Amino acid sequence: MYLEKLSLTDFRSYSQVDLELVPGVTVFVGSNGLGKTNLVEALGYLGSLGSHRVSSDGPLIRFGAERAIIRGALVRGEQRLSLEVEINAGRANRARINRANPVRARDILGLCRSVLFAPEDLALVKGDPAHRRRFMDDLLQSLQPRYAGVRADYERVLKQRNALLKSARTHGGFRNKPTAEFLSTIEIWDQHLAEQAAQLLFARLQLLRDIQPQLAEAYTQLTDGSKELKAGYRSSLGGYEEDSETASESASAEDELVQLTVPELVERYLTALAAARSREMDRGLTLVGPHRDELELQLGGAPARGYASHGETWSVALALRLASYYLLRDQEHGAAGADPILILDDVFAELDVSRRNKLATMVAGAEQVLVTAAVEEDIPEELSGERVRVIATGVIDAQR
Repeated sequence: MYLEKLSLTDFRSYSQVDLELVPGVTVFVGSNGLGKTNLVEALGYLGSLGSHRVSSDGPLIRFGAERAIIRGALVRGEQRLSLEVEINAGRANRARINRANPVRARDILGLCRSVLFAPEDLALVKGDPAHRRRFMDDLLQSLQPRYAGVRADYERVLKQRNALLKSARTHGGFRNKPTAEFLSTIEIWDQHLAEQAAQLLFARLQLLRDIQPQLAEAYTQLTDGSKELKAGYRSSLGGYEEDSETASESASAEDELVQLTVPELVERYLTALAAARSREMDRGLTLVGPHRDELELQLGGAPARGYASHGETWSVALALRLASYYLLRDQEHGAAGADPILILDDVFAELDVSRRNKLATMVAGAEQVLVTAAVEEDIPEELSGERVRVIATGVIDAQR
């Protein structure tokens, strides 16, 4: 797959820009602050409906404008596809496929497959668990778009259940003796939460199993191979499956949970939620569920977070994205145009020469690689191809 055309209207710094692209390597070159990252951010949004730089859509709309529009023309084998996303302030976003009638934005998930690596991805290693949970869920959406709905439903139920617990804590005054009305209501939300949580946990565990070989291989290729990178999953489920008087927030064993079906996980969650109820009422929030789980990265047997050097941290973050790329590519079993678009945003300036060359060798064969750089000399020779110069006026000049 490759992006043939990209058009932006009122997106970030661009009032209007139309860009034609080709397969292979394209490097966007220009001083910092001129809008290079805005271009690749737009492509990333077209594939994931999210930004790698901000958590909300508001900053993506050019200041003073009411909406932003991203249009992309994609080529996959012999097929051509046009996508459009309209990002609106204060109301639901809309999308179009091949200029048809508007659809929900999430209906285009999976059509534009891309993998984006940026300096912000260091948070995948150094940051709190929320960054790693989002990594897994975003990849799940790309592999199986239906999980966007599961994820949204889980977050909606979690919000409602937390509101109920907070209300009981603040206004109920009955934590030691819950009312029948509260118990009846919380049990309904327990069931809803357990059903969505079980689907999400099951999918994450399967994803971890599938990505593990690619993750280890990618890290080995990026480094001298002296340390092994492994990923494990720590669930909040297990600590509340015992009696509520002795339960703790310890992790449930990954190798046990991965053997369970979705209905079996639903029952586990219902048991754990019942055991955790008194603590949840004390704290006014939900203590059991995928929102409290952790993707644990281990490098050479030690936690990568806190123990990895700066160079190792970069390599681990890169390995996570490259493993995602391999997984998405392999899912198509070698079909024409199966390669996701690979985006490297301001990466090479931060890598030493050895890692630069190794990364360049690994990605040079992708169907389309989009790279941003402030200094052209930072780009290894292996990534020869088109250069697009981004200048102060926003004009883009392509040079072969």
